[in-house]
Amino acid sequence: MNDQKKHPSFRKRLTLMLVLVALLVGGLVAFHVFKGLMIRKFMASAGEPPQTVSTVGVTRSEWVPEYEVVGSLRAVRGVDISPEIAGTVRQVGFHSGDRVKAGQVLLEMVDDAEKAQLAVLEASAALARITMERDRAQYDAKAISKAQLDADTADLQSKEAQVAQQKALLAKKSLQAPFDGRLGITTVNPGQYLNAGDKVVTLQQIAPILVDFNVPQQQAGQLVVGGKVSLQTDAWPGKAFPGAITAVSPLVDASTRNVAVEAKLENPKEILLPGMFGKVHWTYGERQQLLTLPQTAITYNPYGATVFILKPAPKQAGGPAQAGPKAEWVAEQVFVTTGPTRGDQVAILSGLQEGATVVTSGQIKLKTGTPVIVNNTLLPPNEPSPSPQEK
Repeated sequence: MNDQKKHPSFRKRLTLMLVLVALLVGGLVAFHVFKGLMIRKFMASAGEPPQTVSTVGVTRSEWVPEYEVVGSLRAVRGVDISPEIAGTVRQVGFHSGDRVKAGQVLLEMVDDAEKAQLAVLEASAALARITMERDRAQYDAKAISKAQLDADTADLQSKEAQVAQQKALLAKKSLQAPFDGRLGITTVNPGQYLNAGDKVVTLQQIAPILVDFNVPQQQAGQLVVGGKVSLQTDAWPGKAFPGAITAVSPLVDASTRNVAVEAKLENPKEILLPGMFGKVHWTYGERQQLLTLPQTAITYNPYGATVFILKPAPKQAGGPAQAGPKAEWVAEQVFVTTGPTRGDQVAILSGLQEGATVVTSGQIKLKTGTPVIVNNTLLPPNEPSPSPQEK
C-alpha cells in the first residue's frame, strides 16, 4: 500500500524536472538564435569595412608609337685572320689593337723552301718554252711532225701551271688585311709554328656598326628600310646612338613569329663593340593623343583586362556610426582595352573616360561596391621613360 502511494509522487517530480530542463534548453537555444539575428542585423547596418588604395586620374598624353627590344651588336665586317697552310712565323707586322688598311701585310711565314721550289719550276718552264720555240721552227721546215709540236706546247703549259701553283702556295705564306678595320689582341710571336686554321688575330670594321633585333609579326607592316632607331646600352648609360634600318628579313621565324631586322648605328669613336647588347628603340607612325595609366592599375584576366574606378559613396540614413575614417568612395570594376606600352605606362584604347579616378594599388582587396579610402602618400611608378635609381 505504501509503494502505491510513493509512485505517483516520484512521477510528478520526474515530470517537473524534465519540464524545467526543457525550458532551460529552449531558453538557451532562443538566446543564441536571438544573438545571431542581432549580430547579422548589426553587420548589415554597419556595412563592409573600407579598404585603403592609391589612385590616379586618367589623362591624355602625347604618344609616339615605338617599340623597345633587346638588340645585339655586330661589326659591318669581321673576320678571324688565319693561315691556310702550316708554317713557322718569320715576322709579325702589327701590334694588338692597331688600325690597319686593306692589303697591309700582317704576318709573314718562313718560305725559303717554297721560293727555291719556285725557282726550279721557273727554270723548267723556261726550258720547255725554248724547246717549243725550236720545235716550231723545225715544224715550219717540215723537219718534225705536228704531234711533236703539240706535245711541246702541252709540256710548256704544264710547266707554267706548276709555276702558278707554286706562286699561289708562296702567297699563302703571307697574311694580309682583307679590309680596313681594327685588330684585336694576338698571342702569336716570331718563331711560333702555326697549323692551318690557327687564329692569328681578329679584324673588325666597327665604324659604323650593325645591330640585329627581332620584331613581332604584328609590327611587320610598319618596317621600312630607312626607319629611325636608337640604341642605349649599360656600357654608356644616358647616351643614345642614332641609326636607321638597313635590312628586313623576308622570312618570319616559324618558332617565334618574329621578323629579323638589321640597323646601322653611328659609331664614330668606336665605343660600341661587337657582341654588346642594348635596348633598341624603334619609332614608327604619327604622334597621337592617348589615355594612359600606370601598368600597375591593370588587372589581366582570362576574360579580359579590368580596372577599378572610384565613384562617390551613397549616403547612409540612420544606422550605427562606423568606427575609423569614413569612406567617401566605392569601387567599381570595368573592362578596358589596352594598347601599346612604354616604360611604366600603358595606353587605354577604350573603356575609360578622361578624368576618371582609377585605383593603382590595392585592387586585390576590392570588388564592385567595396568602400575605399584614398591614400596617395606612396604612388606606383608612372614614367614613360624610367631609368634605374640608386639610393
